[in-house]
Amino acid sequence: MITEYKVSKIENAREIRVQVPGSKSITNRALLLAALSDKKCILKGVLFSDDSRGFLDCLLKLGFQIEICEDRREVTIQGAGGKIPAGSGAIDVRSAGTAARFLTVMLAFAGGDYELTASPQMCRRPMEPLLSLLEEAGVEISYQGERGHFPFHMSSHNLFMEEISVDTGVSSQFASALLMSGAILDKGLKVRLSGSRTEGSYIKLTLNIMEQFGILVRREGDCCFVPHKKDFGLSEYQIEPDVSGACYFYAMAPLLKTDVIVKGVHLDSMQGDIQFLHVLKTMGCDLIEYPEGVMADGRMLKEYPGVTLSMKDFSDQTMTLAAIAPFASSPTLIKDVGHIRLQESDRISAILTELGRMGISCKEVLDENGIMILPGEVMPARVKTYEDHRMAMAFTLTGLKTGVITIEDPQCCKKTFEDYFQIIDGITSQSKER
Repeated sequence: MITEYKVSKIENAREIRVQVPGSKSITNRALLLAALSDKKCILKGVLFSDDSRGFLDCLLKLGFQIEICEDRREVTIQGAGGKIPAGSGAIDVRSAGTAARFLTVMLAFAGGDYELTASPQMCRRPMEPLLSLLEEAGVEISYQGERGHFPFHMSSHNLFMEEISVDTGVSSQFASALLMSGAILDKGLKVRLSGSRTEGSYIKLTLNIMEQFGILVRREGDCCFVPHKKDFGLSEYQIEPDVSGACYFYAMAPLLKTDVIVKGVHLDSMQGDIQFLHVLKTMGCDLIEYPEGVMADGRMLKEYPGVTLSMKDFSDQTMTLAAIAPFASSPTLIKDVGHIRLQESDRISAILTELGRMGISCKEVLDENGIMILPGEVMPARVKTYEDHRMAMAFTLTGLKTGVITIEDPQCCKKTFEDYFQIIDGITSQSKER
């Protein structure tokens, strides 16, 4: 097992052309909707990673008929029409937040008796707001550890839920879970959204994919009316490349003064992280659409400015921007990202700690719910990744610019992007051939 990765400096970056895996967000939503549907669905472009394999393993343990072909990146699922083939059982959602939230609601709404466990990391992440809502609707939950956290036993036989209010501030995945499984309830579900991310990109993504699968949700302000649907689904569904993973490569455009194309990524993507490309445009990169994919071109840049912006709707890229902020010509202020404290790691603390380890001046800005990063000279450092794949991938960028960064526990990238460092090896090798 590789325990560290010494990042090589890139002196002369050639054009960068890469392919990234399928979107985790779309893959796991499509897996759920295909399972809930009454159709046999072939999912194409599927992400295969720890998270998606964990989701698939849970569906298999619940009795769903599934054919998996990793070589073709395909999964075929026979939907069970809103039922769970096994009316009881035990599943392990591992470290996947989507599996944890989506499957918990699916099992509660479909009914039955289930044991749900998770990795130590997922056991620390918040579930209490969602579980309390389910308990209020008649689901019986007994906790094996801390209340509001995995692991727990869930018994659902007399669920009554026609209307529910959910706070999007802690995690928009709670709302997405309720919206998708709401279609299998006999009377549908009225979901009232509250909190800071009622218009969040992941909720929009969920509604978009639901519509593609044949569930048209009527939205009036912050109220979403999910109809009961027993005959929805698709025979085939193509999953977009993962824009979240693509952004690490697009960030190389201004950082290394090069041009980058990630195959299959286009500006009309329904993934919220596509907004990061427009941040790069603000920093001076040109964005050009090609049939192959969008190009971010930073070849004409002498320097790039720091930016001040809200990243509430694409907060997974907070670390990406933080990793290239020390090389900007002015300070960077990232706002409205306080919720990332409750993700795979306390990402606010992790960013500040690791930048500080590199000698970069940075601080939390409480009244902006964010962080300020000043330009500076990066000192040699070993970056701790906190079992967080995005910390590992993002701060690799800092190493590509300086050659003084070592990433600890690079294996954590298996959560969403198994061959990330192999692709980085390819890019660094190509630069040395010049």
